[in-house]
Amino acid sequence: MSAAFKNFMDWIDARLPVTETFEKHMSKYYAPKNFNFWYFFGVLATVVLVSQLFTGIWLTMSYVPTAEGAFASVEYIMRDVDYGWMLRYMHSTGASAFFFVVYLHMFRGMAYGSYQKPRELIWLLGMLLFVALMAEGFFGYLLPWGNLAYWAGQVIVSLAGAIPFVGEDLAVWVRGDFNISGITLNRFFALHVVLLPLVLIVLVFLHILALHEVGSNNPDGVDIKKHLDEDGTPLDGIPFHPYYTIGHDLPAIVAFLFFFCIVMFFYPEGGGYLIERPNYEPANPLKTPELIVPVWYYTPFYSMLRAVTFPLFGVDAKFWGLVVMAGAIVIPAVLPWLDRSPVKSIRYKGLGSKIFLAVFIVAFFILGYLGTKHPTAERTLIAQICTAIYFGYFLLMPWYTQVEKTKPVPERVPS
Repeated sequence: MSAAFKNFMDWIDARLPVTETFEKHMSKYYAPKNFNFWYFFGVLATVVLVSQLFTGIWLTMSYVPTAEGAFASVEYIMRDVDYGWMLRYMHSTGASAFFFVVYLHMFRGMAYGSYQKPRELIWLLGMLLFVALMAEGFFGYLLPWGNLAYWAGQVIVSLAGAIPFVGEDLAVWVRGDFNISGITLNRFFALHVVLLPLVLIVLVFLHILALHEVGSNNPDGVDIKKHLDEDGTPLDGIPFHPYYTIGHDLPAIVAFLFFFCIVMFFYPEGGGYLIERPNYEPANPLKTPELIVPVWYYTPFYSMLRAVTFPLFGVDAKFWGLVVMAGAIVIPAVLPWLDRSPVKSIRYKGLGSKIFLAVFIVAFFILGYLGTKHPTAERTLIAQICTAIYFGYFLLMPWYTQVEKTKPVPERVPS
């Protein structure tokens, strides 16, 4: 059996470099030996992506992408398709899980300086992934044709109408109609199940390829390629497989799936945050929900959108809110050129970086909470302050990362 398998792999490798690719990216790819808890979330994002792709494919087999049939087809999946309820809850819970692990993955990159040279391209590809994921989530949110999803889509798409000169035409072009309708649903379905999954897969592939080209960062920000043995192997590195795949990532995947199943089986609605109650009603243009808000992973940016309440240069506040929201999504992409610190990791940065990062995280959580509530004068003021803090973290970074006193970084990864 062993000889037959070797002959088979030799035949494959002569035509497709499977073994060489596996060795380069797994068994002979040396990762720093000091990965910690924060290095779970990249692989968890991959696990969720695979789950979303497979459950999404299965759901499309029974889904009807029309205004007349969408909601009824979801009910059919939930009630009549064998294990359809589980597939639907796996997909809806998976959407929230995807953003949860991606946000933590991004936080780790920000804390440990994983965007600094030579990893700028990895960070930029990651940001493109984030934007594509946000688009994928938005288009998919409308597909069950629930009432809140319908009205939230109406609000978000109508923001394009605030763009001077071309806004109204652009909004009609995006919707394919003068209001959200079956035409909109059908084109969102095409984008959600065909175009954006392909974009996500390509970007994930490039993201991992770029990572393995320059090597992984680590909690100390030490370049393990500087210290090699006589065979050219990093002294502070270990093979990614089997040490990280089996000893580090596999237990994390099992623990994650355990908690994922608890939510999926016992709390699929998440208290109204994962599946909102109005979305159990079919879309109704004549019945506006009491509170129109997006799903939780968009609420920090939605809160920033609503925080802009005053016109500028004769242009409506709605447009500037759109600019602020879009700016908040893309501004992390320029982190590699804003951070002037001589060290990568937050462990060795000065007090300024630590305080600014902590305040930034608190402001982000507050914005997320405010985005789920009715706006009042007090809440709007708090949202405006938190929005200023959010942008201040990035715009002031060239200053505070230069003037702060940093700690010396060790030459080698600490034992």
